[in-house]
Amino acid sequence: MAIDPRIPTVAVTLSNRWSLLTFCLLGHGAMALDVSSLWNYSDPEASEQRFRQALAGAAGDDVLVLRTQLARTYGLRRNFAEARRILAEVQDAIPRASPEAQVRYDLELGRTYASAAHRPEEETPDAKERARSLYTAAFERARDARLDALAIDALHMMVTVDTEPNDQLKWALKALAYMENSSQPDAKKWEGSLRNNVGYANHLLGNYEEALAQYRLSLAAHERGGRPANVRIAHWMIARTLRAQGKLQEAIDIQLRLEREWSEAGQPDPYVYEELEQLYRATGNAARADEYAVKLQASKQTR
Repeated sequence: MAIDPRIPTVAVTLSNRWSLLTFCLLGHGAMALDVSSLWNYSDPEASEQRFRQALAGAAGDDVLVLRTQLARTYGLRRNFAEARRILAEVQDAIPRASPEAQVRYDLELGRTYASAAHRPEEETPDAKERARSLYTAAFERARDARLDALAIDALHMMVTVDTEPNDQLKWALKALAYMENSSQPDAKKWEGSLRNNVGYANHLLGNYEEALAQYRLSLAAHERGGRPANVRIAHWMIARTLRAQGKLQEAIDIQLRLEREWSEAGQPDPYVYEELEQLYRATGNAARADEYAVKLQASKQTR
């Protein structure tokens, strides 16, 4: 990560916004069954109900695929135990299932051990190694079956296992190269998210110009995709990097515009409030900074 699957914590950080964008834009590998049409990542409970309704009329491998996505709705809500329980119910059928069902099973089980939804204390070495094994298996199966969108999904999840910035950049570039070499439309839908991930890793490394270049390419991809929320988040990433460069007025101008756009969309954005607070404090405008601190606090109370 978006459709707006926010991490359910109000600690507004660059890492959380990256997680948000990653969630928002990924996971759209539609194969025989178009699971993406049933997803609203900002509302896992509503998505759960859609998957349960779809299960009522499903048969064969579609049942297995839908069960994996049902499990994911619990993972997004950090109920990893329930997600694993659902996956355990189909475990015995997976070896005889289609490549897509097998890949999705490995992906979703892996996400119960390492994902952007996990808290730091849950990211144990054992959990990461379990996730690594499952994501590797998912990638290899998807690669061999030419399920390119799912192969990219598996590659991009490796940044939750190898979390050092240089490792994140390595995996993000590998996923991006896989997407660029694919001719499959579903794989191409990942461009905005993958370029965001490359930009984010460069940001962590202090390579701000390269980060901006990738964020702007990500923005262009989201504009082509026609999802206004994703476009606004891409602008947020650009403005955040401008702040890191000390280009405070440019960043303020973008964030003020985003504040208006989110408000007009009926979705006031606490991430924007947090950035504006920090920007105004950096410029010495304590009164405006305090104004956005109040807005941020109010947004926490309504979440």
